[in-house]
Amino acid sequence: MEKEKNYFGIVGHLDVVPVGDGWTYEPFNPQVSDGKLYGRGTTDDKGPVIASLYAMKAVMDTCKVNKRVRLIVGLDEERSWKCIKHYKELEEMPTLGFSPDAEFPCIYAEKGLLSVKLSKEIKTNRDDVLIENIDYKNNPINIVPKYCGITIKFKNNQLLEKVKLDIINEINANKFDIKINDIDDNRLLIESFGKVAHAAHPELGTNAIMRLVICINKVFEKNNIEIDFIKIINDKFKLETNGKSLGIDFKDDMGELTLNVAKLYINDNKMNLEANMRVPVTYKLSDIEEKITDNLKDTDIEIEFKGRNNSLYIPKDNELVQKLCKIYNDYYGMDEKPLAIGGATYARAFKNCVSFGAMMPNEEDMCHKADEYIKVQNLIDSSKIYARAIYELTR
Repeated sequence: MEKEKNYFGIVGHLDVVPVGDGWTYEPFNPQVSDGKLYGRGTTDDKGPVIASLYAMKAVMDTCKVNKRVRLIVGLDEERSWKCIKHYKELEEMPTLGFSPDAEFPCIYAEKGLLSVKLSKEIKTNRDDVLIENIDYKNNPINIVPKYCGITIKFKNNQLLEKVKLDIINEINANKFDIKINDIDDNRLLIESFGKVAHAAHPELGTNAIMRLVICINKVFEKNNIEIDFIKIINDKFKLETNGKSLGIDFKDDMGELTLNVAKLYINDNKMNLEANMRVPVTYKLSDIEEKITDNLKDTDIEIEFKGRNNSLYIPKDNELVQKLCKIYNDYYGMDEKPLAIGGATYARAFKNCVSFGAMMPNEEDMCHKADEYIKVQNLIDSSKIYARAIYELTR
């Protein structure tokens, strides 16, 4: 007899973002300390995937269910989702499911994702100042950058000293974590230091690139130095030090447009900036593309849109959303409501699928950060909640 083509899917990922620096613990040698399991992927998303696997085993050993249950694990979630695209080409789709890759009690909406690359030939209004190099430490597009360094060459030593003084004043006025280093008699290395965060929550980090660009632009204006790309980016997009402004006021009841400037570099005499945006659910990605294109129509900046990923939206009163919320709330005796988030999970790749845990409400979001951890008790509780969900939705 042919197997029923009807199964419950749990969709997670085992790939992780780069480790980065600032770790106290070995990122790939998990260690339990003070009730927390430390390691890259403990929260995003290896820990929750393992919790789901244990939940599946518990249900299989103790309960009778009427649907197959399949754990689908990808290895390209942090980049281009090629693994899930390949899976969908070859395999049958789940009829219902969840992704253990976000927060409890349940996610009903995920913002759209859009990345943009802006490029322009380096042009200046004077020949005694040259930006020789920009180093952003190969920061990924979905992480708030922790470092950016710019090397500037001056032919005029008096101008160099004036720029140094103005940068110091700007640092003191804004309390930026920026350092100036003399490479030699006519070169400065200006280094900006920030705080890592997930691109879905840029306000939780400190964007080293944006702070450096804002600082340098102000100092250049005081000294009649114009690097046109830097000036245009500041003028057109109203960059802010919290990493949230794009000069576009798009928002709805489920969130606002956010921006993470992730990369700034020089290549083939062009200055390049790459940014990742999280787009409110009620807006189309094409709305953002049109607005950015219109903002830059009077410039010769090259625009390339990429990394498109449409939003996910399932009404709060949907049966799956309501059941998952109830399962979580019954476990803790709470009354938490479904959430909208800026992150993107594999849930949006399948119909009738939403994100469900494993981060607990009001817990610090450790995704993509140094010393990523999950509380051991939360991991155990998540597994029990997942087991209840599997049972309730497949019996």
